[in-house]
Amino acid sequence: MKIEKAIDNFKKGEFVLIYDSDDRERETDLVIGAEFVTPDSIYRMRNDGGGLIILMIHNKIGEKLGLPYLADLFYKEGGRWPVLKELIPNDIPYDSKSSFSITINHRKTFTGITDEDRALTISEFAGLWKEIEGMDKTEAQRKFGEKFRAPGHVPICRASKGLLKERKGHTELGVALALMAKIVPVVSACEMMGKGSSCSKEEARKYAEKNGLAFLNGEEIVEEWKKSE
Repeated sequence: MKIEKAIDNFKKGEFVLIYDSDDRERETDLVIGAEFVTPDSIYRMRNDGGGLIILMIHNKIGEKLGLPYLADLFYKEGGRWPVLKELIPNDIPYDSKSSFSITINHRKTFTGITDEDRALTISEFAGLWKEIEGMDKTEAQRKFGEKFRAPGHVPICRASKGLLKERKGHTELGVALALMAKIVPVVSACEMMGKGSSCSKEEARKYAEKNGLAFLNGEEIVEEWKKSE
């Protein structure tokens, strides 16, 4: 399926499968625009994907909300809690930095882990950006605190500032796809898992074909992104 069709499908709220690279994680993620997430979306991700269900957000959203990278937070707080410095992820075999930030639940959730709860947290976070985009940081962070609590059951991954110029992980690939589809640059994703390890690229491609979904290599997104800039 051509990338133009994949972008159009993504804009309509369909899942797209993204394989990052043979040189990175060698993983395929089920990816969907966060604004389209429903309880059925969560059910599909945890059953057909099986990995961690996350939010991937544009860096400008992270900046406005003051969301730290966890690795930076660990380093900064290492003086008070020395064990945090011991845990800094400086030995990731496929990358130089983790994109993980904090974890959240919407305040109207109960445990936060059910399909309904996670769908609410994810879709409402996408809706939050529409509310706060024109606000100053103080007001935006107040609004964020009104609607969400932390820690929670939905991890946030924050894209790098330079997006695909700086890093080519699933976070950047998913956010770039959202930008090209002209939807809210907040994406939900889940790794495709096999028996005891990640689902192979071939298995993920077969799943996409069987279910009528687009399958994209990271390099395809990078090349299309270069054209759109």
